[in-house]
Amino acid sequence: MLLPLALDAPYDYLVPPGLELAPGDFVVVPLATRERIGVVWEGALAADRPLVDTAKLRAVIDRVDVPLLPRESLQLVEWVANYTLTPPGMVLRMMMSAREAFSPPKPRIGVRLTGAPPARMTPARSRVLDAAAGGLLWPKRELIETAGVSPGVIDGLVDAGTLSAEPMPLEQPPRPDAGYVRTKLTRDQKRAAKTLVEKVEARSFSVTLLDGVTGSGKTPVYFEAVAAALRAGRQALILLPEIALTRQFVQAFEQRFGCAPVEWHSDLTLRQRGLNWRAVAFGEARVVVGARSALFLPFHELGLIVVDEEHDPSFKQDERVNYNARDMAVVRGSIGGFSVILSSATPSVESLVNVQQGRYGHVELSQRFSGVAMPDIEAIDLRKAPPQKGAWLSPVLIKAVEDTLQDGQQALLFLNRRGYAPLTLCRACGFRFECPQCDAWLVEHRFRKQLRCHHCGYATRAPDTCPSCGAEDSLVPCGPGVERIAEEVRTRFPDAHTVILSSDLAPNVNSLREVLDAIARGDADIIIGTQLVAKGHHFPQLATVGVIDGDLGLGHGDPRAAERTFQLLNQVTGRAGRERITGKGYIQTYMPEHPVIQALVSGDRDAFLRQEFTARHEAGYPPYGRLASLVVSATTMPQAMDYARGAAARAPRAEKIRILGPAEAPLSVIRGRHRVRILVKAPRETDIQAYLRQWLGTLPRPKGSTRLAVDIDPYNFM
Repeated sequence: MLLPLALDAPYDYLVPPGLELAPGDFVVVPLATRERIGVVWEGALAADRPLVDTAKLRAVIDRVDVPLLPRESLQLVEWVANYTLTPPGMVLRMMMSAREAFSPPKPRIGVRLTGAPPARMTPARSRVLDAAAGGLLWPKRELIETAGVSPGVIDGLVDAGTLSAEPMPLEQPPRPDAGYVRTKLTRDQKRAAKTLVEKVEARSFSVTLLDGVTGSGKTPVYFEAVAAALRAGRQALILLPEIALTRQFVQAFEQRFGCAPVEWHSDLTLRQRGLNWRAVAFGEARVVVGARSALFLPFHELGLIVVDEEHDPSFKQDERVNYNARDMAVVRGSIGGFSVILSSATPSVESLVNVQQGRYGHVELSQRFSGVAMPDIEAIDLRKAPPQKGAWLSPVLIKAVEDTLQDGQQALLFLNRRGYAPLTLCRACGFRFECPQCDAWLVEHRFRKQLRCHHCGYATRAPDTCPSCGAEDSLVPCGPGVERIAEEVRTRFPDAHTVILSSDLAPNVNSLREVLDAIARGDADIIIGTQLVAKGHHFPQLATVGVIDGDLGLGHGDPRAAERTFQLLNQVTGRAGRERITGKGYIQTYMPEHPVIQALVSGDRDAFLRQEFTARHEAGYPPYGRLASLVVSATTMPQAMDYARGAAARAPRAEKIRILGPAEAPLSVIRGRHRVRILVKAPRETDIQAYLRQWLGTLPRPKGSTRLAVDIDPYNFM
């Protein structure tokens, strides 16, 4: 039995008489003084295990009444564990993340009108009787909202016998209809859809990159592949990088298939997560749209995975199990023998190289669905057209926003920096506000009157005086965040309705979706946003996009810095002019000659990619080489550095493998833990996992507060 714990191998248990078990069955077993749910295992983990005296074994307590974990899921656990060097039990834990799924769902209680009048009538009771007329079974909360009464009114009518309380039937996810609506596609879309449908109908493993400019209509194209999977009696999974995207997506899905898909993300209630997990396991959920963790749901009939915005770095998980959902989706397709579609307007270098080398198919959409041309991009050289002192918007950008507002259209100002200012200091003594738990400055959030760390979440009230020297009115913000840009915009455009689109300012996902819906309806004149605005949103009235700091992502020691900046700025400027509006993008920069800025202005993606391919190849960086990161952390830097140095000294000698470090991580302290990084660099053909296993097997177990984390194919170099 494999348990969802940090275990490298299954445990042995006896099967009691009368209980028949099969690989993949969920079972309750004793572990020490507790009972745990585990999975009956077969495969490499269970093979060649030493015999254990049965007298020492404890017995399985019972089988859990849910469908067994399919064989493909068992194989995925072992593959992911082997590739990421993670205990298999931790990968299994991701597949069992909905605890409520392993208990029979508790029915909700509804109320129904019995016909017996209450002894005493009130206006509130009268509204309830009017709403409940017809004898339907109402969810209690829905009847409360419809009648506009308190819960006590409903309870009183139940006590009086006027309403009966009855269990409501469990919700069944509606089944999408592949033929509900036939979307009208352009010639290019039809050609692309035909290719994807043929891949699905072949019922064999394939990976296809759907490469289309922003606004080209990639979603309706891959919907045709989803429809093909449904017609074949298969389930489909669509992965999205951001749950805030799902509102527009779900609406588009409903228009095409007649109902909403089943959702899977962290914003679901625990009860809904349990119901959705069971719906997938029982085959009732035919299409699931979700975040990266949806990849580990127990699909029994999976016939298609779509990874939308496949380039997005949020598909990489950097805690516990360090995996990239895009890459693991390809593995899942290989295990299950079905088609995988990777969709993006700015595909990752890794995917494009796989296309070049013939591993992936390639379908292109080079024209926008609306027929409107891609927006022209202009670089604003801040050395020649600087903002006024104390301001952040160039006169060129201000004029562009003025013209846009006069035309009754929307403008978007983009800055990938939350809060009001990234640094606050005292001009009297030079004191700077630092996070007490991280090697980072505290970011001012003026609207909340807080100083907050964006790495660990630490927050404190913004003081009125300097905590170091006590000076009053001496604290000044340095640099802009979106809140500071909003302040400048409201000063310059007082009559415009300005909206800030940032995860910090939305209390929950529903609030964020409401803001997005309002923008799409045209209820905002100027939108000021972080990278959230670059993630696939469709704003029909958006004409002008201004990037406040085009150089922000180019100064990091990240091998993907140029690629990420190009993708982000291409995506955000691509929001402009998507429906019958001529769009224009402006990028404020001090480096207009930088290859990324030049590629964006010229619209020559291929030229940028050729340069990026060459630079990666010469440096031996992915996808032409392999990287692994070993991060040692401890409560003090000497502890972390001592262990890291000892580990580096034990690294096996290999002619083509380079060990870089140990060195303090660029962000050397997070949540009070000091961090030291070792980087392993190897040629593409190297079995870097085998090398690391040999190396890690020689290391002493970290003691005390010291921890060692391994990340294969790291995305985070901080």
